[in-house]
Amino acid sequence: MKRLVFVFMAILLAAGVASAQQKSAAIVASETTHDFGDIKESAGPVSYTFKIKNEGEVPLVITRVVASCGCTTPAWSKEPIAPSKGGEIKVTFDPNGRPGPFTKPVSVYSNGKTGSYILTIKGNVIQ
Repeated sequence: MKRLVFVFMAILLAAGVASAQQKSAAIVASETTHDFGDIKESAGPVSYTFKIKNEGEVPLVITRVVASCGCTTPAWSKEPIAPSKGGEIKVTFDPNGRPGPFTKPVSVYSNGKTGSYILTIKGNVIQ
């Protein structure tokens, strides 16, 4: 009977270890913050494209990208990113009516990180 319990516990332990080693995606950006510096309000919207990479072992799926306010608009590819491949997230900021310094976080939600992965744009709007 003891041998049967021991074998059963060994099987459960092995199953637990195997499930803990599941493959996953991993989102990484070459740069997480971009500084536009001084930008003229009259020049209109400015954009920056963040380069991201999947350093995981399964395809990276970006489910949503959320800007902190209506003055910032993200755009990204809806296709999964294969392991070791890259993708892009373009962030556009509209300086109209927003003079002065700004810092705008953009939250990226994916299967590559629990919670959000934060990208940030910043700069100073001059007239």
